[in-house]
Amino acid sequence: MIKRMVIMLTLVGLVLGGFFWFQNFKSTMIKKFMAAAASPPQTVSTTVATTQDWQPQMEAVGSLRAVNGADLAFEVSGIVKELHFNSGDDVDAGTLLMALRSDDDVGKLHALEATAELSEVNYHRDQEQFKIKAVSQATLDADAANLKNARAQVAEQQAIVEKKTLRAPFAGHLGVRAVDIGQFVSAGTTIVTLQALDPIYVDFYLPQQKLNQIKLGLEVSAKIDTYPDRTFVGTISAINPKIDAATRNVQVRATLKNADRALLPGMYATVDINAGQSQRYVTLPQTAVTYNPYGETVFIVDEKGKDANGQPQLVARQSFVTAGPTRGDQVAILTGVTEGQTIVIAGQVKLRNGSTVLIDNAIKPTADASPLPVDQ
Repeated sequence: MIKRMVIMLTLVGLVLGGFFWFQNFKSTMIKKFMAAAASPPQTVSTTVATTQDWQPQMEAVGSLRAVNGADLAFEVSGIVKELHFNSGDDVDAGTLLMALRSDDDVGKLHALEATAELSEVNYHRDQEQFKIKAVSQATLDADAANLKNARAQVAEQQAIVEKKTLRAPFAGHLGVRAVDIGQFVSAGTTIVTLQALDPIYVDFYLPQQKLNQIKLGLEVSAKIDTYPDRTFVGTISAINPKIDAATRNVQVRATLKNADRALLPGMYATVDINAGQSQRYVTLPQTAVTYNPYGETVFIVDEKGKDANGQPQLVARQSFVTAGPTRGDQVAILTGVTEGQTIVIAGQVKLRNGSTVLIDNAIKPTADASPLPVDQ
């Protein structure tokens, strides 16, 4: 009887123990399931941190201007009599371009030249007579003064006649002619523009803090939106010795090669100045860095063992970094990331420190050092 009771009590204990074990097991599994459901793996895009050599650069926006450029005009008014050029011609310095009607001025010049010749004859005749005391010194001095005055009037009239002709002050490329034969032009009216295009200047401004990083002969490269696939190379040829008091900027001029005359005065250019020695940086796409008031952070992906299926378990770890210079879509990381680490570049907004992640790099943000608009 006692033995039977012991057996029954044992059976009851086993049943109750199994029941409580099952309830505890079920509770544990439910907690694990709820925890997993509360923090499921997040899908992100990643990249591997790499190092690149970057040439320190400064960027500015400048304007192109000709080495020599002028809008040609007459000093005096008149009617156009002769044209000696066509629009778009290349001319040498001193080439005759246009002449105004100057018949009356030339006639007056000839009359003054005749007067000057007569004054010279009288002066030489009186010199011979003075040797034999036939004329006084006063007469000879008056003849000399008359000769100088006549010659001065000839030179003055000659200058007036020359003002009726227009010549190229330097070698260059002519623009579009703005007047025609027979047209009356006023003094100062632009006749045609003349530009010397090779080489060509680009003028730009830099803040005074950059003054110690530039010097004469430093290489620059210019990009023009008209020619997105070309880079125009030149060197710094002048630095203004005065800082603009209003903007605290210094004007800098660089000389660019322009053999094919692709660059024209008045264009604007984006100028990159190579300053200092190249430096090696760990670089990431700019989308990898989260900028906060308390500092910049990135998420580093680490492998933490295996999951239930034997696959590597990936965990995101937030790390503070020091961001350096940028170039296009890229940013240099000075501290906080080492080469070879896997960095989240998209999807980090849904991460927290310790989140498990799944990597999907089917679509990744661009990381171009010189990005262009999609339509280009």
